[in-house]
Amino acid sequence: MIQESSSVIETYEQMKKSLAAVVPEAELKIKSEIVFEINLLKKERGAIILGHNYMEPALFHTIPDVVGDSLMLARHAAETDFDPIIFCGVRFMAETAKILNPTKTVLLPAREAGCSLAASITAEDVRGLKEIFPGVPVVTYINTYAEVKAECDLCCTSGNAARVLSSLNSKRVIFIPDEYLTQNVAA
Repeated sequence: MIQESSSVIETYEQMKKSLAAVVPEAELKIKSEIVFEINLLKKERGAIILGHNYMEPALFHTIPDVVGDSLMLARHAAETDFDPIIFCGVRFMAETAKILNPTKTVLLPAREAGCSLAASITAEDVRGLKEIFPGVPVVTYINTYAEVKAECDLCCTSGNAARVLSSLNSKRVIFIPDEYLTQNVAA
């Protein structure tokens, strides 16, 4: 994280000191302007920026107030008093943050911030599965969109999936959408 800067030049110098080994100098010069402006706006608007581990290095190490994986960031979003919450991640992460902190404004800076796993199943798909298998509990992995979570009985993480499924005491469970997580939990 860079310290609060009073100018683009100061921001650039801080970024160069910490990121020169991983980010080309030309990019640092361009990104320092963006970083300086974002940090000014963040302070002015009373926002918090949550940064997912998959962000590009020049921004990951300069603008977020909190960095981590999607679940950790969602938990932080649930507890913050800052408003707005800017979630630098994918859409399902921002949706989860909004679910956990419904009174706050949650913004997603990228227009197209998708996830192929989350996009692999829809709420309509879940309703179809429930029609085919009535009464069978449906559990979804947290990395799904809010519309899918709303149709399911439970939501889990990769870390608690086995415990969640075991707690159901059901011979059959529909577990979506991650094939490999499903296979590992079943084993």
